[in-house]
Amino acid sequence: MRHSTTTQCVLFQDVFGKPLLAQFDQYHGSSDGGAVLLKAADRRLGLMDALGDCLCDRRQSGKVVHGLKELIAQRVFGIACGYPDANDSARLADDPIHKLLLDREPIDGDPLASQPTLSRFENSVDRGALYRMGEALFETVIEPHRRRRRKVRHIAVDLDPTDDPTHGAQQLSFFNHHYDTWCYLPMVAYLTFNHGPEQHLCAAVLRPGNAPAQRGALPLLTRILGRLQEDFPAARILVRLDGGYAGPELLEFLDEVNVDYVVGVASNAVLKRHAALAMIEARQLADTRGATAHLYTECCYAAGTWDRERRVIIKAEVVQLAGREPRDNPRFVVTNLTRSPKRIYERIYCARGDLENRIKELHHGVEIDRTSCSRFWANQLRVLLSAAAYVLFQEVRRAAAGTGLARAQVWTLREQLLKLGAHVVVSVRRIVLHLPASFPFLDAWHRVALALGTRAG
Repeated sequence: MRHSTTTQCVLFQDVFGKPLLAQFDQYHGSSDGGAVLLKAADRRLGLMDALGDCLCDRRQSGKVVHGLKELIAQRVFGIACGYPDANDSARLADDPIHKLLLDREPIDGDPLASQPTLSRFENSVDRGALYRMGEALFETVIEPHRRRRRKVRHIAVDLDPTDDPTHGAQQLSFFNHHYDTWCYLPMVAYLTFNHGPEQHLCAAVLRPGNAPAQRGALPLLTRILGRLQEDFPAARILVRLDGGYAGPELLEFLDEVNVDYVVGVASNAVLKRHAALAMIEARQLADTRGATAHLYTECCYAAGTWDRERRVIIKAEVVQLAGREPRDNPRFVVTNLTRSPKRIYERIYCARGDLENRIKELHHGVEIDRTSCSRFWANQLRVLLSAAAYVLFQEVRRAAAGTGLARAQVWTLREQLLKLGAHVVVSVRRIVLHLPASFPFLDAWHRVALALGTRAG
């Protein structure tokens, strides 16, 4: 076991009744004792094995110390525990919990991979392997629902881009005027089954910083919808997209594959004319109430590049804020649904709004924007590894049903379930984690552990 030759310590001389010395010398301890829940979640999903099976190890077998599956698992579990940088491996190499997560002997087992080894791995994965890993992530996410396919009646598919600011010489990083920064533009896809509370991340694709919103959307939707229609033939599929995706090829494709859709449409002079009467009523209503007002109507509309007229829902809105002049804010959504305009916009289209919270989790919970490698494909791998960590958290959150963590954000799950001081003791017969009896979230942790397939001791 590798240990520092000097023990770091801090002396609190006049803070407490007696001098207090804090020494970092607990070599069999870990601050991530609760991370064994991640291992239990992966055992149910099989995600690390699925991702590892996508790779071909071309290294000389006699010189291999860390298998590719181990390297994937080390990075994914590390990201989930709040260590998105490969540099963190220098401190975590001998952490007993992190070794345990990789099926190594927690005390006397070999150290985990170093930062140079992890960096070489990240830069060695080619485009074909990344494609296969993306497919494996998707298959892993839908597998639990595939097992109950007869009960799946409705599936909503949401796509959304997000910004990923860059701060170096990364390949395909460009200045984006909309976000006013150099960046990448990842695109993420989520699935919602039977109007459930959870939006399941199923794909994450890194794109250049100058990519238009539509780039890559049609190929990704083609793959997603093809698999969903094959695996869930009785389910009705709904596609929800914002205004950047409303291109003619995509709309024609959605009509061709016979799915429901609600897609935002950018405002233009023709649509504003269709909304004119409704906007007059909305202004009168806002003036009468002294508050923001909106109402709904519809029209038939075809852009010059469209192959046919389609139904467009109009939200005629006037925003009234204290101390400001009223502001017109008409919104437009193209759809093939037949329900009332208000229901389509408020109950169906606006339901995708929670996607912003899921994307926030990706950024602040699993650091999907930590794309600091110089090579573009290495950064795509990092995006997939962060997505895999998020999928594990979603499985943990599913297991937390019935507790106060059932709708918790990723960072809350990490703080209340994973960040748990542990002292690891290994005997001939078993491994024991000694956890603090004063742990305030013990009941929730226990219920999650049981739901993930453990049993009471």
